[in-house]
Amino acid sequence: MNRNETLIAILKDQVVPALGCTEPGAVAYAVARAKELLGTKVDSMVVYVDKNVLKNGLGVGIPGTPERGIVFACALALEIGKSEYKLEVLKDVTPEAIDAARAVAASGCIDLRLKEDAPGLYISVDAKGQGGESRVVIEGAHTNITYEAVNGKVVKEGSAPVNCDDAETSTTGIKFEIKKYSIDDMIAFANEVPSEDIAFMQDGIDMNMKIATDAIDRGLSICNTLLKKDSSLEGKAKAYTAGGSENRMAGSPLPVMSSAGSGNHGMTAIVPINIIGQGKGIDNDKIRRAVALSHLVTNYIKVYLGPLSPVCGCGVAAGMGAAAGLTYMQGGTNAQVKAAINNMSAGITGMLCDGAKMGCSLKVACAAAAAIDASELALNHVEIPSDNGILSSKAELTMQNIATVSVKGMDNTDNVILQLMLNRT
Repeated sequence: MNRNETLIAILKDQVVPALGCTEPGAVAYAVARAKELLGTKVDSMVVYVDKNVLKNGLGVGIPGTPERGIVFACALALEIGKSEYKLEVLKDVTPEAIDAARAVAASGCIDLRLKEDAPGLYISVDAKGQGGESRVVIEGAHTNITYEAVNGKVVKEGSAPVNCDDAETSTTGIKFEIKKYSIDDMIAFANEVPSEDIAFMQDGIDMNMKIATDAIDRGLSICNTLLKKDSSLEGKAKAYTAGGSENRMAGSPLPVMSSAGSGNHGMTAIVPINIIGQGKGIDNDKIRRAVALSHLVTNYIKVYLGPLSPVCGCGVAAGMGAAAGLTYMQGGTNAQVKAAINNMSAGITGMLCDGAKMGCSLKVACAAAAAIDASELALNHVEIPSDNGILSSKAELTMQNIATVSVKGMDNTDNVILQLMLNRT
């Protein structure tokens, strides 16, 4: 494939619809698949997850329900989950299914455990029922099933993906092809790709704006409160990005368009660009090109960070994508786009990920505001010097430096955060 074909393939692989938080969604996907393989009623199951999946699934709302957490997501998947829907596995939820899932969760038949030695994203489900058993394993990415077995007979087995936390050797999957391209290559793609080839970017814009502006009574009214404080164009970008995150974290039944495996990344990568673009009268084709660039930059840093990390990917990865897209959309030069990435890196690099929950809406609000500021500074020829902290003269190296700090320098951070969450008083 040539450059354009490869980058389009990456976008189609990494920009996909998701219902609710992607971590419990991925566990529910594995449970649904294990149920289907077993072919009979599941009487009990043991579910192992890595520390980041557990961290992100502990307190987050399950879409279309008032319930929270991984165990309930597993129970609901047993009732209505269809693996063909992948990260929208729970979209057929009904009041009757919620009641049934509550009974299943209360029965204690779902045993959720921490896989302490998992090197990256890991989910396994061992299901038993009526004399049979099935096993499903997901590794490396939210929908990447690497193993399936029924009654001990292997149905599917693939080599375990290269450890996604190893920035130097991760090469498994189309998304890792992004490492071959520079920011200049991505900007050239955004300039040159035929409009029809990225028309699907509009699906993500429409989807995420719908949940961002949805008026259902969910969450803490963060969006409305922020709008009362600041109804400027920049204020709206910040508030609506927060609103979309708030809705999905509270259990909204509406899907979002994810980016690099995360719905909140998708909110940050898309919403600020669209609101600023529409508010300034920029044509839709340019907005879609800017959103495509935003997704590509987000994916670039995520392949180095790994699918889940101690730092908040919404701020660090998608925030940089948004800063790049905003600058490009408003006529910035290649140098200014890269300056916006460095400006963003100089700001909220240290934002921690302490699990998925409604509070994430404040993180994406900060990311949206910081991206707008980083872009505005770059467009006015202001760039933080490359000798500051972990910045580099090349935006690509700056993003890699951030990943190195997260992967190597914060190796035990997730363990500490998880223990604080588990031992909350």
